Amino acid sequence: MSQKSTSAILILDFGSQYTQLIARRIRELNVYSEIKPCTLNPGNIDISKYNAVIFSGGPASVTDSDAPKFDSDWLKINKPILGICYGMQLISYLFGGTLSKGGAREYGRASLKILKDNPIFKGLDRNETFEVWMSHGDHVENLPRDFEVIASSESLPNAAICNAKRNIYALQFHPEVVHTTYGTEIIKNFIFEIAGCTKDWTNENFIENSILNIKNEVNNNANVICGISGGVDSSVAAVLVNKAIGERLHCIFVDNGLLRKDEGIKVMHLLKDLMGLNIKYVDASDKFLSKLKGVTNPEEKRKIIGKVFIEVFEEEAKKIPNVTHLVQGTLYPDVIESVSVRGPSDTIKSHHNVGGLPKNMNFKLIEPFRELFKDEVRKIGLALNVPNEIIHRQPFPGPGLAVRIIGEITKERLNVLREADAIFLEEIKKENLYDSIWQSFVVLLPVQSVGVMGDCRTYEQTAVLRAVYSQDGMTADWCYLPEGLLRRTSNRIINEVKGINRVVLDISSKPPSTIEWE
Repeated sequence: MSQKSTSAILILDFGSQYTQLIARRIRELNVYSEIKPCTLNPGNIDISKYNAVIFSGGPASVTDSDAPKFDSDWLKINKPILGICYGMQLISYLFGGTLSKGGAREYGRASLKILKDNPIFKGLDRNETFEVWMSHGDHVENLPRDFEVIASSESLPNAAICNAKRNIYALQFHPEVVHTTYGTEIIKNFIFEIAGCTKDWTNENFIENSILNIKNEVNNNANVICGISGGVDSSVAAVLVNKAIGERLHCIFVDNGLLRKDEGIKVMHLLKDLMGLNIKYVDASDKFLSKLKGVTNPEEKRKIIGKVFIEVFEEEAKKIPNVTHLVQGTLYPDVIESVSVRGPSDTIKSHHNVGGLPKNMNFKLIEPFRELFKDEVRKIGLALNVPNEIIHRQPFPGPGLAVRIIGEITKERLNVLREADAIFLEEIKKENLYDSIWQSFVVLLPVQSVGVMGDCRTYEQTAVLRAVYSQDGMTADWCYLPEGLLRRTSNRIINEVKGINRVVLDISSKPPSTIEWE
């Protein structure tokens, strides 16, 4: 925990899809939280830093042979413990309770009834039943010794239990999801009433401590480099580091020729002219496009773009004397996912973001956001007065328009896509929908169809409109866009963009589809 705070909650991850939500809910209450794999040995960490420990949910069964490895010494740490779903089952099992695999499976909404007054339900009405979110197959059949039932659902007698003597609480439902009516209140009660935390995880404290840490890390005569993309993470990281070392931060903006319309001009204006960052603009578009000539395989496109980016970035970095550090916008989910419960996840495709640290550059890393989620970075950016156009910018893939052009990348096809994409975004902004949509863009297909314009037949390309709602990009639902917006967008693209005579709408969700087409 690099940023100083007097309160902290440790979350042990057993592989739940909701683990990051637990951390986010706690941080939203201005208390620091961090996630570690459940395989961690308690003797290998300074337990005194934490007010309490939370055991997350997980997809496994506690009694299965392939259940995640866990050191039972965690139950002897003399700190408040909260077990959620799998965490509840694990606690019960290790203390001698029995589990059942059948009869009370619950998925989705359930009604909870509080049976006894308890600190974790402080402020909630015992006479009221309220909605909670269940997601479990196993359940606790018989309680371990010294545990008591404090809440039940329609089909689950032991929906919440506690051992007051040991300060251990366990919930079969998920308080971290929005579907649990009083989930925030329950988490709040655990971290403040039971764990005794204080609200000291704030934007101001984070910025102040980060600037101090960076000043101490970088020598007075040293330079630092940062690759700027115009996205939220790299931009806010650069502004923060600039606050600490000023002109000794050298930002490099590489134009790969795969940017949206006028994007390079906008980024330079916002970050160089308005924010005062020391940025060098490098036009490497010809180099990228020559390497991509004739390439149609999506994976090969990404690898080429990543390789060329490294070459260009490294070449520019060598022109700057006495560089000791590289700034990267690494986020907490990247850190968490690199140490999973069961090892790395299957690779569906290589990551959209390109770049990284060439092994032979040997720079030390400055990663100010290693402990932050995306929404927290946005808040830091607002506190640093980073322009809204940067803060609320929709995510844009590192390979840029290359993954939105199906087939070969050419200057002509890039220009067609840029114009169509600009029209779609313009119409979305006119409807004041841009900030509520996770991503909205156009995909250009190598599919030609017959059309009629005036008295002439055309045989031109197809544009796909794509807009999705999401919180983190891991899952996404397609957006229902107003009919008027769709009509205007289609008419404008077909009439204003030479080379497109058909516009279609993508209404696929993730999963099973992905947000981007490549």
